[in-house]
Amino acid sequence: MKAPLFLQPVLQEKIWGGKSLAQFNYELSSELVGECWGVSAHPNGLSVVRDGMYKGKTLEQLWKENRQLFGKYSSERFPLLTKILDANTDLSVQVHPNDEFAHMYENGEMGKTECWYIIDCKEDAELVYGHYARTQEEFQHFVAEGKWSELLRRVAIRPGDFFYVPSGTVHALCEGTIVLETQQSSDTTYRVYDYDRTDANGQKRELHLEKAVAVSMIPHRDYKVKANVVEENGAIITTFVQEQYFSVYKWEVREEASFQQDKPFQLVSVIEGDAVIKTVEGEFPVKKGDHFIIPAQLGNFVIKGKVACIVSHP
Repeated sequence: MKAPLFLQPVLQEKIWGGKSLAQFNYELSSELVGECWGVSAHPNGLSVVRDGMYKGKTLEQLWKENRQLFGKYSSERFPLLTKILDANTDLSVQVHPNDEFAHMYENGEMGKTECWYIIDCKEDAELVYGHYARTQEEFQHFVAEGKWSELLRRVAIRPGDFFYVPSGTVHALCEGTIVLETQQSSDTTYRVYDYDRTDANGQKRELHLEKAVAVSMIPHRDYKVKANVVEENGAIITTFVQEQYFSVYKWEVREEASFQQDKPFQLVSVIEGDAVIKTVEGEFPVKKGDHFIIPAQLGNFVIKGKVACIVSHP
């Protein structure tokens, strides 16, 4: 197949969501839309092919039945999940398990290492990234006493920042932040603190303190992102991270750029602008908010227009 696989976005309501995802050309069903699952083979939000010869098929079906689209990459399950999140209010302080813990205690689920590209945020925005506890006992003490300002490490952010969030990292997106998240295909979250919020039924959301303490990285270790920027064949390509589970890049095209598909497959999310992708099979318009997969056989292609994309592959 020498055409992109375009996927329909799956929108998810969240207690902390808002209306900002409308700017990505999505039709919102409420004022509490917190997540767009753009590329997903996870059962909690399956992507469906939008058009073309595979129209109506889920990404999970393609992974099982049409593996030639994904090159020689070998894995029982589709490995990655791409989201756009609108943190209209603070997300819970949380942590995710690694593969070993999740497989043992979460019915064979994958662990969850993730990363964030800050698409936009308010002027004084921040996020929670790590903590100050030196031992498990100190961590548990701060939690039991509700000493959140002493425990949680807050970091100022601005648009264009990138954070790598390995499993075991205590973290939270905060109010006024829109991010593109690339992660392992997992939906396992252990909440540490939820600001004592209640849902529509007046119930507080469940915390998972025992598991959270068990999987948290203590003491916290910072991961310093060293972005590498090159100009290549008409595109500005920023490499943010190349780690065990994924590599993540930003492609910026101002007029026209040529690319070669030399990966098993690539996930692409358009975060700004619009363009046309030219392949031997035809021309395919893309716009802000589109998510698609570049399959293994696509070969060389050209992007013409003014556009910015976040791109990943396992």
